This record gives sequence, C-alpha cells and structure tokens, in this order.
Amino acid sequence: MADVARLAGVSHQTVSRVVNGHPHIRPATRSRVEDAIAALGYRPNGVARALAVRRSGTIGVVSTDTALHGPATVQRSVEEAAARAGYVATTVTIREATTDELGRALDRLVRATVEGIVLVAGSDAALLLARSADFPVPLVVAQGDLTASGSAVGVDQLQGARAATRHLIGLGHTRIAHVSGPLGWPEARARREGWLGELAAAGLDPGPEHEGDWTPAGGHAAGLLLAAQPDVTAVFVANDHMAVGLLRALVEAGRGVPGDVSVVGFDDIPEAGYLLPPLTTVRQDFATVGRRAIEVLHGMLTGVPDPGPRLTTPVLAPRASTAAPGTPAVRVAS
Repeated sequence: MADVARLAGVSHQTVSRVVNGHPHIRPATRSRVEDAIAALGYRPNGVARALAVRRSGTIGVVSTDTALHGPATVQRSVEEAAARAGYVATTVTIREATTDELGRALDRLVRATVEGIVLVAGSDAALLLARSADFPVPLVVAQGDLTASGSAVGVDQLQGARAATRHLIGLGHTRIAHVSGPLGWPEARARREGWLGELAAAGLDPGPEHEGDWTPAGGHAAGLLLAAQPDVTAVFVANDHMAVGLLRALVEAGRGVPGDVSVVGFDDIPEAGYLLPPLTTVRQDFATVGRRAIEVLHGMLTGVPDPGPRLTTPVLAPRASTAAPGTPAVRVAS
C-alpha cells in the first residue's frame, strides 16, 4: 500500500479509502490510485483488511457429528445457504462434543477472522458451551435445544414426536413402546417427552422404553427385547437408523410388520421409503433449518434482527410399516 501511495502521489490513508470503496474521493485521485494499483499488481491483504474493518465475508460452521444424518444434513444446508447469501463457509468438524474440543474449534474460527459462527449442536456439552461462553463474534445454534441461546433455530422435535405417537393411537394401538436416542441429547429428550405427552393426552400408559444410541445396532438390540413382549403392538423409534435395526430384529424374531408390530421412525432418511416395508417416519426440513440459521446470523451481523420463526414443523410421512393391529404383515419372499 505504501508503494501504491508513493506512485500515485497520495497518502497511504487515501489508498486505503479507495481500496475500501470510500465514496468521498475525487475522481482524479481515485483514477491515479487505481492506475498505480494496476501498474504494481497490488492485491489487498485479506486478513489485514478483515482485522481492520471487522468484515471477512466468511462464517464458521462447527459440526459435532457428521456421521449422523441430521447433523450432517444441517451442516450441508448451512454451507449451501451461506454461499447463496454471499458468504464463504469455513467448516470445522469434531469427533466428540467435549468442552475442550468445541473450545478449540471455536477459537480456531475466531482466529481465522470469521464474522460469525453457526454451531450445529446435538449434545448437552455443545449447548452448555454455547450458553455460557462469551463469544467475540455472533453465534447461532442450529438443531438443538432452542432454550440454549437467544439466537437458535431448529425443528420442533416435541411436535414431531407427538404426531408420530398420535398416528399410532389413531390406528388403534394402545401399547406403544419407545426406543429413544441417547438421553444426553436434547433432541432425544424432546422426542421422548412428545411420546409421553401424547400418550397422556389419550389416557394411555407408556409402553416399554429403551435408550438407544442412534445406530442400527442399537435399534436391533432394542428390537430383540421388544419382540419378546407380545402385548407391544407399536413402537416409536427416535430415528430412522435405529428403526432399520429394529425392523431386522422383529423379522428375525418372527414378528410381522405391520401385522404384529407397527413401527414409526424419525428423520425420513433417503432409504426410508425403500425398506421392506417402507418406513413411516417424521420428515424434518433440514434445508429450512440451514437457511434460517444463516438468515438469523446475517441479521445479527447487519444489525437488522430477523423476526421469522425459529422452529420449523416436521411432517409425518405415513408408509406401509404402520397399520391397525392385526393387519397382514409385509412378507419377504425367500
């Protein structure tokens, strides 16, 4: 910049004003500076400019578990929405949502001069950090407990779980079990609460419940236990991957679906409609969550608060894995 200033015969502050698009520069002066920039091949130092003007055009994304369908899809949606809004997304993925790992990830992004951060949080550890830390840049929490931060977006997990349970009750089921996610996750607790709330509203006692781990293996283990309980005619499973394992366990135990047991999942993974039987599930609008996260963050960065809804409503996707008790099961040809 000093070389440009000498060649153009102006101060280095004038060069800075031209580079940053300051409107109050005489046309002749602006032309001399631009000619000097072209002659010298000058390129502004992006990091230095970001530090000076607090603008980098970059946002950070921290994802706590990309092995799971929900967090991975939200992360991708956030990155796509950021690009559409004119931001560059820098993503840091961590294996475990410990306070130390999250702290290192957030510190790395702040040092990279991001303007704001979206935290795709699914665990209590991540949400606790978001609630307690004093961040130097705006922070939006996506896909977690909306009480964790005043700037949060997500899916109404409670209503989704109630819709799943209400569907089973409407089919005539009265003994409805639940396979939850890990109860250290706010989404898992909200889905369990929705199951309990809808049963209570219908005057029904809760069926058996088992805590899973979001994986097909966890669903399979719970399914083997539930298959041994003939009074259970329906199961609400807290995510589709566990439902896949549970369906396998029921088949292995000779329990027909939906004839003996109806099954509802949660997420609507791409494979859900191609299982045998196709899985009834709760569809989450992950694209809207990602878009809303960027809209809220953009509002914080520009000083124009976003008044839109912070919760999106999931939709039940009924398929052949649920029916009235006693309906003939889908049989697999040998």
